[in-house]
Amino acid sequence: KTLTAVPALEIVSHRVVWSFLILMPLILFRGRWKDFLSVLTNWRSMAILIVTSLFVSCNWLIYIWAINNGFLLQASLGYYINPLVNVLLGTLFLKERLRSFQVLAVLLAGTGVLYLTLVYGQFPWIACILGFTFGFYGLIRKVIAVGSLVGLTMETFLLTAPALGYLIYLDMNGSAAFFKVSLQIDLLLCGTSVVTALPLLLFAMSARRVRLTTLGFLQYIAPSCMLVMAVFVFLEPFRTEQLISFVLIWAALAVYSTDSVVHFRKSGLAG
Repeated sequence: KTLTAVPALEIVSHRVVWSFLILMPLILFRGRWKDFLSVLTNWRSMAILIVTSLFVSCNWLIYIWAINNGFLLQASLGYYINPLVNVLLGTLFLKERLRSFQVLAVLLAGTGVLYLTLVYGQFPWIACILGFTFGFYGLIRKVIAVGSLVGLTMETFLLTAPALGYLIYLDMNGSAAFFKVSLQIDLLLCGTSVVTALPLLLFAMSARRVRLTTLGFLQYIAPSCMLVMAVFVFLEPFRTEQLISFVLIWAALAVYSTDSVVHFRKSGLAG
């Protein structure tokens, strides 16, 4: 919201470049340089990471464009859809089976998202792109044998050249915002690296450690926080229809979480 005056593609380009400048020293500090070079010389890993970098950059671009153009509802819906996409991809591609109460949770969450979609009144293309791009990103990152830090650094590395080229182009034709608007804008553009690299790094780490279905439901936290911010920070109207959808989704979370705790305790007792 604070960068509304800056075009979405320029913001994404800054996110890429500054994220790489933060992650690369971290690679050296953690002693992962050999791992980075190993991935760089592995054509199969590079091909997969090119795909994941395209998915994540598309997700960033659509999300920022939606926020800058007043489509906060669709952006929020996209992140409600995303966990459902993860559940779907987990069952289809990774053969992760759902227990009875997990199926109930999926149905409740699906009902909430479907209700919000119908209330919106038109096909939510922004929401669908956000949900599916990040869903496939999570799926591929779960199955590729590349460490979280190395993988994310490589993704930003692959995107840095076109991003930097675009920023240079903007500067040459006088339309760049960096160093042209205000110090606050400059600092915010640099700060996009922190809010980009850290969450994605943690997501990539968790994607390799937990079931994709579990990861999917945990991701309802983000859109819920967005909804709270929309209502209490940006003072957007919170209609009855949104409340109904919100309650359904949180009911799904409650069912899924309770089932997971019960299953974990039973497994512990059995062990």
